[in-house]
Amino acid sequence: MSQKTSLMLCVVCAIVLIGCSKSETTTNRENAAPPSTSTSPTTAPAKATTAGEKIGVPECDDFIAAYDACVSSKVPEAARAQYKASIEQWRSSWRKLAENPNTKATLAAACKQSAESARASMKTYGCTF
Repeated sequence: MSQKTSLMLCVVCAIVLIGCSKSETTTNRENAAPPSTSTSPTTAPAKATTAGEKIGVPECDDFIAAYDACVSSKVPEAARAQYKASIEQWRSSWRKLAENPNTKATLAAACKQSAESARASMKTYGCTF
């Protein structure tokens, strides 16, 4: 059981690190090459659909809601896309973990750990959650 918990925490930490380590260059490329009109309508509704979905674990749902509110209101527009991508990564991976009864029990602890890590990194933007 502790191996599963350790693995879960490692996966969550890796997701946080990947989300936080994206460089400004990625954002600049997105701004330099606007998406074509044929792909933009297809991808936009998909993000809107998943944005409101709940994980089913209160600790995860509360953290994602608070993190999203912080990013939407306090992170500069130029850097906001990378943080929004992190939210979608968390939501997707946590939803999969919540579907499995063996991993759902440890998911609350993993979400709390992610919240602690994010709390420290988001202080630079004045976020408190």
